[in-house]
Amino acid sequence: MTTQAVIEGRTGSWEMVIGLEVHAQVISESKLFSGASTRFGAEPNTQVSLVDAAMPGMLPVINRYCVEQAVKTGLGLNAKINRRSVFDRKNYFYADLPQGYQISQYSQPIVGEGTIILDMPDGSTREVGITRLHLEQDAGKSLHDQDPKRSFIDLNRTGVALMEVVSEPDLRGPEDAAAYLRKLRSILRYLGTCDGNMEEGSMRCDVNVSVRPLGTTEFGTRAEVKNVNSIRAVQLAIEFEAARQVEILEDGGSIVQETRLWDPGKGATRSMRGKEEAHDYRYFPDPDLLPLDLEVDFIETIRATLPELPDPKKLRFIENYGLSVYDAGVLVAEASRADFYERVAEGRDPKQAANWLITELLGALNKGGHDIQDSPISADQLGGLLDLMADDTISGRIAKDVFAEMLETGKDAGTIVEEKGLKQVTDTGAIESVVDEVLANNADKVEQYRGGKDKLFGFFVGQVMKASQGKANPAMVNDILKKKL
Repeated sequence: MTTQAVIEGRTGSWEMVIGLEVHAQVISESKLFSGASTRFGAEPNTQVSLVDAAMPGMLPVINRYCVEQAVKTGLGLNAKINRRSVFDRKNYFYADLPQGYQISQYSQPIVGEGTIILDMPDGSTREVGITRLHLEQDAGKSLHDQDPKRSFIDLNRTGVALMEVVSEPDLRGPEDAAAYLRKLRSILRYLGTCDGNMEEGSMRCDVNVSVRPLGTTEFGTRAEVKNVNSIRAVQLAIEFEAARQVEILEDGGSIVQETRLWDPGKGATRSMRGKEEAHDYRYFPDPDLLPLDLEVDFIETIRATLPELPDPKKLRFIENYGLSVYDAGVLVAEASRADFYERVAEGRDPKQAANWLITELLGALNKGGHDIQDSPISADQLGGLLDLMADDTISGRIAKDVFAEMLETGKDAGTIVEEKGLKQVTDTGAIESVVDEVLANNADKVEQYRGGKDKLFGFFVGQVMKASQGKANPAMVNDILKKKL
């Protein structure tokens, strides 16, 4: 059985239908309804206000900045901003939820329908609908690995503001889901509303998966998979869960609507609990919070602060710099990467700048698991290396050696070229003498070349470059050889 968007089963082809619910932690110094700190990594239970701990008589007060961040995100997703929204109580009982309910939004969220444009690996794009974005408070964290017999509760995360971004069931496979998460994370980071760090839990994902016979339009019964904390894990969970459902259906069984847990150790999903419906949570408007009414000026003031987002930036890179769709997509994936590129490309060959940044620098950084923020080579330093090639101080081949040294030492290209004596030889007389020496030492091959073996020309070029330790100007070597031969 294949694990692509279309699954080839025993009885025919099946299509995956996927929707994602992404919980994005709002970048804010304090929580959604209290003044407690949101700093990551603090000692357990040191960032808990009386409101977070649900002490009697403590009332929530809305954090205006978190509202601004949600509106900004909605605008960045080309979504409808609902001028009136309501906070509800979502009632359930769990040890890490002191109030016995979560303050969330149900029927009247702050952000309505929107759109994300996915950048697919083959260079194509496709639209995915956003159903809604709502604000809610996070729960605490249960710690099960601190003691062999007891579980502990850390309430530091309790009350931290989350934006839950719910997609339409428009995704059709693991690649779609990965592209969606990358694009959403990119937009959130550009906006500065969530850092998108899945390892620290500031962006978490629940995956809804169902399957249906290929060519049919009716949705199958879905399972919701939780505990998926990386893009790769999302892809693996979708592959496993879709294959599991197809196997059950082909054996004559039926899918149970339930919540399942992704087990990364086993690479499998397992049943967690029966899927709850909305009425199980007894939603009702929170009596301690008034409806949120947004003025038009409030929304427009936020709109005016929006940065240039990935999609318009990508189009500008293609039009202004003549880049390919693929290269532009790679460069705008992160705002810091796009800024780095523009500093390198200013006043230089934009395509050469893109090639060196993507192939050489990002290639080296990716091997070490780093991104552009960790680069030992600055944009000005990479630009300096390109300048040395442009004015024929060094050749492209020598530039790669210089680049490797820059990566290791952090030194400027000019400094390395001076220290190691790597300047390109452009003196015609000096190159001619090397050419004469190579031709004299290979008289037999000269005769073969003149007898019609044109392919030997590359051999002569290689010998001259070797004799000059790669310093001879390649274009001049070619010209002189052609005259001499």
